[in-house]
Amino acid sequence: MHIQCTEAEANILSIIAQQAEELGYPCYLIGGFVRDKLLGRPVSDADIVCLGDGILLARRVAACFQHAPPVSIFKNFGTAQIKLPTFELEFVGARKESYRSDSRKPAVEAGTIEDDQNRRDFTINALAISLNKADYGQLIDPFNGIEDLNNGLLKTPLQPEQTFSDDPLRMLRAIRFAAQLQFTIVPETFMAIATHAHRISIVSQERITDELNKIMMCPKPSMGWHLLLTSGLLNRIFPQVADLQGAENIDGMGHKDNFYHTLQVLDNVAAVSDDLWLRWAALLHDIGKPATKQFEPGHGFTFHGHEVVGARMVPKIFNKLKLPQHDKMKWVQKLVLLHLRPISLTKENITDSAVRRLLFDAGEDIDSLMTLCEADITSKNKVKVKRYLQNFEWVRHRMHEVEATDQLRNWQPPVTGELIMQYFSISPGKQVGIIKDAIREAILDGIIPNEYEAAFLFMQEKGKELGLTSRN
Repeated sequence: MHIQCTEAEANILSIIAQQAEELGYPCYLIGGFVRDKLLGRPVSDADIVCLGDGILLARRVAACFQHAPPVSIFKNFGTAQIKLPTFELEFVGARKESYRSDSRKPAVEAGTIEDDQNRRDFTINALAISLNKADYGQLIDPFNGIEDLNNGLLKTPLQPEQTFSDDPLRMLRAIRFAAQLQFTIVPETFMAIATHAHRISIVSQERITDELNKIMMCPKPSMGWHLLLTSGLLNRIFPQVADLQGAENIDGMGHKDNFYHTLQVLDNVAAVSDDLWLRWAALLHDIGKPATKQFEPGHGFTFHGHEVVGARMVPKIFNKLKLPQHDKMKWVQKLVLLHLRPISLTKENITDSAVRRLLFDAGEDIDSLMTLCEADITSKNKVKVKRYLQNFEWVRHRMHEVEATDQLRNWQPPVTGELIMQYFSISPGKQVGIIKDAIREAILDGIIPNEYEAAFLFMQEKGKELGLTSRN
């Protein structure tokens, strides 16, 4: 065989080949499994195409395993899926497709292996391996995909205009593969993406966002976002990020290009974290800058309050992209809102109160926030970068000192609203809130320690100021 399989993979392929032979179906491995095996990348799934009923073949294969796994059938697509403990298999009958210009739903009919390879998105994904007895393991490569794989090139099997018109999502997939594999999209193919960028409008938001998340998880996500911008796709699918582009200069005073600064921050985060949502926070941390940009004569460009404006934009962006609307969105929004706070601590005589307030507001997310802030240092001046990083180390040290004594992560008030109401025999209302806020501020300002007894005494004093007395 032209590809190196593990023993487990070889056993699975042997079962598929045997069942296909018994049914009289010519059968082939195709697509990502073949590509990634040839590139030496890890694989966790395989696509099987047969000249026959792919669903029937899937059922026969599933029955060969101990504790036969269920077969998920997608009748609309004529496909079937088997999920094994560490591997997924997808089966489909070879087909050819034709599309109308206004629809993503193709007219499908049975076809040959050549028809099936023709409908693939890129030459490197049209590679097939025979699972047939007569030529088991033989590579079928009608579009010279091996050469493109070796040269790191992305091109379409047919004319790119046809490939992208048939399924416009392939334009995003081209960019995603370029970023994932560090491949180059050949000029003819890239020009076709730019020409047909408007066609992305017929693709569902869920499919678009799935590709964006995959771009985000690339080793160097900036490559994908740069290609999205230069192809014209970004203006159509995510204009708020495209709006970051551009530097301006007035009276010799300028500002950096916030789009490429953002990409550098994103790459910096990606170098140290695989957290998808931290990467989203990096992409969106300066999203409020275009709306807050002003030029102040004698001072230069300012972006006052861009963190507040950006945080307000996050829910609308997540809603439009159909990203999670609850915990993940709120987490990203929180980091966008707070991303300037640690920086401000490096520019002043830091007080315990300022450190406490940052720890209180960031809570358990302080380490993620600090990772984002350190990634936000993108100066080309190495001395400046070193100084900033040293300052952040100092801030971290001060936070550890304060946290050791004050324990403000996941802070819970030492005196609850229920206790205040019980002690003073009052109902829920403004007075309870005033006392709770006063206790919190006293702890953050270092007036009292973060302890029950001190907070209880402070509660009594504050109650007296409000004319309250204990009824117990």
